Amino acid sequence: MYNHWFMNFAPLVFRETRLKTIQMVEETLYITKNLTDINSAMLRSHPNVLAILRMSTCPPIAVDRLIGLANVSSNLVKRMEQEHKLPTKITAAQLHDELNKISSILDRMLDRDLFDWLSRNEVPSDSERYRAATIIADRLCSSLTNPILRNAQEQRQLIELANWLTVRGYRELDSQERISFKLMPAGTFSFRLNVPVQPSTKIVNIPIDIVVMPIDPAYNGLPVLIEAKSAGDFANVNKRRKEEAIKMHQLRMTYGDSIQFILFLCGYFDDAYLGYEAAEGIDWVWEHRIDDLSKIGL
Repeated sequence: MYNHWFMNFAPLVFRETRLKTIQMVEETLYITKNLTDINSAMLRSHPNVLAILRMSTCPPIAVDRLIGLANVSSNLVKRMEQEHKLPTKITAAQLHDELNKISSILDRMLDRDLFDWLSRNEVPSDSERYRAATIIADRLCSSLTNPILRNAQEQRQLIELANWLTVRGYRELDSQERISFKLMPAGTFSFRLNVPVQPSTKIVNIPIDIVVMPIDPAYNGLPVLIEAKSAGDFANVNKRRKEEAIKMHQLRMTYGDSIQFILFLCGYFDDAYLGYEAAEGIDWVWEHRIDDLSKIGL
């Protein structure tokens, strides 16, 4: 089932993402005056361009490598990369100094074979800009291929779950109805709901892909928590299998052994992964056998 999706839809998903990324690269070229104006002030105004500038170097620089080369705060770089924001707990002088270090490394390591207009000291033609933007977009998308496809698969899985529930009389809670997951009315479901847990003295929220309160009016337990998981190979799932185990442990510590935490699986999940999750008390339903959800009371 995963292979069918990959062959038929992954190329389209990747192309769409690449087109959007090309536009982002072209905007970055405009902001940086065709990469001739990489400095502290520019990065302060446009922290979102950092990932594109990393891919514009020769060789492309990973996040941790940039932190080491520039000898700057990891919090600064990761905040710029992940949130497209600057940290707040830093003085203006410190920020200026750190951004200067980053811009110096980026400018020094620019791929001047790709951006040959820099050595000519000329304004690039439209075709040169587009060619360069396409190559940088490919570099960036290639580094993000797995997350791009995983996110697309997850969205498809959530739609499949929503359709299955809707046909059986469930309805999705709208944004104004979102309440504590324990107070959800019977026969409702909600996406991306935060479930509070208290693994220690501090309460933290665990985001759950889909939370469902069984439609049976006689049901008096907690909602069923479902995580959508897809994988294109066996290696990655075994690297990530502890994530669900940690969630289950925290949920049980807070709500007891009766809490239901179900994995909705599509793709390559082998005995090692499934055995590990089963040992933690986590059950699963395969997407190609979605009607098995009825066996857990939905």
